[in-house]
Amino acid sequence: MFSLNVPVPGQVARLASELHPELTRFERIRERHSLLAKRFDTALDDDADSLPRLRERLRPLLRSHDAGSLDLRVTGLDYFETPPRGPGPVVYLVVESADLDALHRRLCESFGTVEGMEGEEYDPHVTLARGGRIADATDLIERTSIEPVAWTTEELRIRDSRYREDAARIRL
Repeated sequence: MFSLNVPVPGQVARLASELHPELTRFERIRERHSLLAKRFDTALDDDADSLPRLRERLRPLLRSHDAGSLDLRVTGLDYFETPPRGPGPVVYLVVESADLDALHRRLCESFGTVEGMEGEEYDPHVTLARGGRIADATDLIERTSIEPVAWTTEELRIRDSRYREDAARIRL
């Protein structure tokens, strides 16, 4: 399966690294950080399994983005108690972006919506850790404040989950 991701800048990676000691009580700590814009599911769209066809369908959609870039901002720390996939809780950095929300909606219109994760349920975030106790997630959120991090990106990346690597880059 492919996904379209926003590159996470060094400032966000440093923030995640600074939070690392606080995350050790969770079962799994995410070492690679990403920001999902859209998943592509073969059950929703035949092109979702072909990188060349997916890339060609994405290019005009991404180039039609008015600004040619996305403005994004990490604004806080939160958690999902029961995520749609995998163990919870999921502790994450909250990402706010009107640009990303608009792009996500446009991509869902063109490629369909993965139930329970996209469309109205889409919650942009950078996962830090998962699994463990809800009380630990609540405690971490209540006693941790972060400085907001703002950035702009002019490209997105298609990630291939089979190989756990970026398969293509597309400029906005």
